[in-house]
Amino acid sequence: MALLTPIRTRPRMDRRSTVWHVDWILVFGVVALSFIGALLIWSATHNRTSLTEGKPDAFLLRHALNFAIGLVLAVGAAITDHRRVRILAPLLYAASIVGLILVLVPGVGSTINGSRSWIQLPFMSIQPSEFAKLAVIVGMALLIAEKSETDRHEDARTIDVAQAVGVAAIPVILVMLQPDLGTVMVLGSIVFGIIAVSGVPKRWMLGLLTAGVLVAAIAIKLQVLKEYQIARFTAFMHPSSDPQGIGYNVNQARIAIGNGGVFGQGLFHGGQTQNAFVPEQHTDFVFTVAGEELGLIGAGAIIVLFAIILFRGLRIAVNARDAFGRLVATGIVCWFAFQAFENIGMTLGIMPVTGLPLPFVSYGGSSMFACLLAIGLLQNIHLRSHRH
Repeated sequence: MALLTPIRTRPRMDRRSTVWHVDWILVFGVVALSFIGALLIWSATHNRTSLTEGKPDAFLLRHALNFAIGLVLAVGAAITDHRRVRILAPLLYAASIVGLILVLVPGVGSTINGSRSWIQLPFMSIQPSEFAKLAVIVGMALLIAEKSETDRHEDARTIDVAQAVGVAAIPVILVMLQPDLGTVMVLGSIVFGIIAVSGVPKRWMLGLLTAGVLVAAIAIKLQVLKEYQIARFTAFMHPSSDPQGIGYNVNQARIAIGNGGVFGQGLFHGGQTQNAFVPEQHTDFVFTVAGEELGLIGAGAIIVLFAIILFRGLRIAVNARDAFGRLVATGIVCWFAFQAFENIGMTLGIMPVTGLPLPFVSYGGSSMFACLLAIGLLQNIHLRSHRH
């Protein structure tokens, strides 16, 4: 009789854990953000023939296609057995390192907006640094979790965390060489968040902050950063110093958001947006479209949706059944939180311009694929926490 019980109950439990236990609130937040992003991208690009080549719906359709492909990747990540996720983690890390190296090879990598971050393929372009964010998360989480579980330590030891930081240092250095300061800042927030919940002494936090300041100072001293990147920080500190030059983007972005008022000027009716006063409005500055055309209500809705996603991510981290799941979920939350804050903040003038996209909202295949893969991993951790 004992042999009959698993045969009868196991299929039912598998179906319930896969369907009923999905975090549908998290799914709603992601789908809603992507839908809003599609509308904003459509509005920002439909009348710009230099971008669309006479096809007003071109970027809308591409954004929808990117979301569809990313959704397939998310489902795959969600239903993959957690043991296979651990096995695939080193492969993801190695692949991201190879990609980051390839973009630095002359003739392979392409420079866009001053950063050599892209690999051009016949049918699309890939930005390996977007996937490096996820690779750093799973790489650090795997190393810390494996060490703590093998040695039966509830908290990570100093040597374990030092090795994990070394794992993160390789992609950080490669991204700095592009140079892509925005992604380096995101990677820094990921490292800080994972270390914070790993259980090491608090002096590690102070050490990481000090190291970050030193690295920034050395990068400036050795002229690793380009002149335009340093100028962006100068414009952030002194917004009125060059309003028609390096400060143009931010000034136009603030004008666009200010024009929106409470209810906005209406989709496809924003003066700054429809007259193309704000550069890169379908990618880095997509939030300005929401501010101008959807107003405080629409822009606020985007922030609320991000808050929902972050809250569900933190909830998944707290309820994770193992250290690996807890660390991965924490890293993803830190990634989304910092990147959303930086992107929205730079349009408001409270953060420097770094060229980071707004997750799920900005146009871009690499960003969408990486972000939805991260959501799939969150669902994977969530589903496992409900299995008995």
